[in-house]
Amino acid sequence: MIVSPNSALRIGLRELLGRQPDIQITGEAVDLEGIHEMETEVLVLASVSSARLLESRITSPILFLTDDVESVRAVLGSDVRAWGVLSPDATEDELAAAVRAVGEGLWVGAPSLVREMIRFSGRRESLGEESLTEQLTAREKEVIQLMAQGLANKQIALSLSISEHTVKFHLSSLYAKLGISSRTEAIKRGIELGLISL
Repeated sequence: MIVSPNSALRIGLRELLGRQPDIQITGEAVDLEGIHEMETEVLVLASVSSARLLESRITSPILFLTDDVESVRAVLGSDVRAWGVLSPDATEDELAAAVRAVGEGLWVGAPSLVREMIRFSGRRESLGEESLTEQLTAREKEVIQLMAQGLANKQIALSLSISEHTVKFHLSSLYAKLGISSRTEAIKRGIELGLISL
């Protein structure tokens, strides 16, 4: 679903994405009010602020097309399952790849924009790992890094040659040490603390 108040932008995005054999445009909307989540796997938001996401309770994966990082900062505090942020100047290949990745539940984006988003989030500057009351083990750091790459528990287990049960144990320990309760919060906190390299 393409969402933008700019009709020319909607037409351009429909043309670009419509050329991809594996991407189907299910509709267009001027704003978030016109979205039917049941029929939407990925929202492509161009020139749309994320501030209303918290009010609208949208959880569908979202790809933002903007250079204004401040306008999409609210996504970090929302229930959105997956998100990405690209410049409106992104190439057709970058756009299509990002739509596919977000649809698969990954976080994607131009590195400069993602770094800027994290810098703007809650804490204005990285507190550093030393701010934790209990330090993460080397294995926990490996787990959070792989989690940030979008790997599921089973994939993390294969990558580290450990059992899925052990991965779950490391995750619960991680959550306790970071004072959080979800994967999204863990990744956000890990970036803030410098535990995850973008």
